[in-house]
Amino acid sequence: MYTYSTAIEMAINAQELIIQSTVLEREVTCTLLLPDNAGIEPLHLLLLNDGQEIENLKLTDTLENLYERNCIKPVLIVAIHAGDERIQEYGIAGRPDYKKRGAKADLYTKFITTELLPEIHRATDIDHFESTAIAGFSLGGLTAMDIAWNNPELFDKVGAFSASFWWRSKDLTKGYTNDDRLMHSQLKNSEAKPALKFWLQTGTRDETADRNKNGIIDSIDDTIDIIIELEKKGYTRPADIQYLEVVGGSHDTETWGKAMPKFLQWAFGK
Repeated sequence: MYTYSTAIEMAINAQELIIQSTVLEREVTCTLLLPDNAGIEPLHLLLLNDGQEIENLKLTDTLENLYERNCIKPVLIVAIHAGDERIQEYGIAGRPDYKKRGAKADLYTKFITTELLPEIHRATDIDHFESTAIAGFSLGGLTAMDIAWNNPELFDKVGAFSASFWWRSKDLTKGYTNDDRLMHSQLKNSEAKPALKFWLQTGTRDETADRNKNGIIDSIDDTIDIIIELEKKGYTRPADIQYLEVVGGSHDTETWGKAMPKFLQWAFGK
């Protein structure tokens, strides 16, 4: 008597793509992760900020597991390594925070839209992706949200893990109010309702700060307030917005790595 295994061994091919960015005036390294059998089905695309963290996220293991269980559609992940000026290149495009951080966020957005995306098509010889998502962690999550919101013709979905939605235009000691939060302000003042879907995550141990002393950490408060602003625009839960609160989750790659399968199945699930 013979028994047959139906499990499919799915290897993930990793290769480096190095771009000489004219916009950022530096070399940008990207790690491309693609399943072995890509090409049989339509391919999706995910841009990932802080791509230098993929080993700490255990992303390859996660992908192999999801593919072997037939949980997600084929996706090309382009993990964009942050440079030495991460604190300047990430943030809200055109609106640095109160410490003048994020002064090059507009250039990073331009790099994504005018250099990286065309280079991905050229380097992979793939003309069309079924859907395109962008995601990131902490400040990279804020950046992903800003880029997607302002370029909905290029993106369908956005993932923000423990995003820095506290990013603000005024110091807490200088008359700060919640209206000084830059991403919330952008959503509130935007007349558009881009055709986007949103996946947001926080951990109950993301931080200890509690500006308004309501017993809820700022990371959760700020993310919930983003959801409220999105709902005011007409987006609904769970159709347009998914929120994952990880009990005991910290502001680190271990927590984000554990949350990653939920995001990938939401964005590219079968």
